[in-house]
Amino acid sequence: MTLPATFEDLIVEANNLQLYKKLVLQLNKDFLYANIDLDFDEGILPTSLKLILHETVYKLIQEKFAEYLNLLYIIDVSEDAIKKLDGSDTLQLSDEVTFLILKREWQKVWFRHKYS
Repeated sequence: MTLPATFEDLIVEANNLQLYKKLVLQLNKDFLYANIDLDFDEGILPTSLKLILHETVYKLIQEKFAEYLNLLYIIDVSEDAIKKLDGSDTLQLSDEVTFLILKREWQKVWFRHKYS
């Protein structure tokens, strides 16, 4: 499996495989496990999904860092990938972390689809 390089590539691939709804459900499940009050509607547009997720990650970094770290742990975002990011600009960092979250969730959905 090659991971998508951009958000747009990820959405195109998810739509082509008809797995976008499952991606949204996986996000909802992991946010619930992390005890973060965020529940996406299954029919949410990809642009809205990214915007709300980015906003949430930004707020977590700024205001609830322990919950942010717990979320990354629950989703299983690579620690090495996080360490490689430049943390000097929180807005940019939250955007990059948002994409890492989406990629990891996409991996879970893709593998479950492929091997079930």
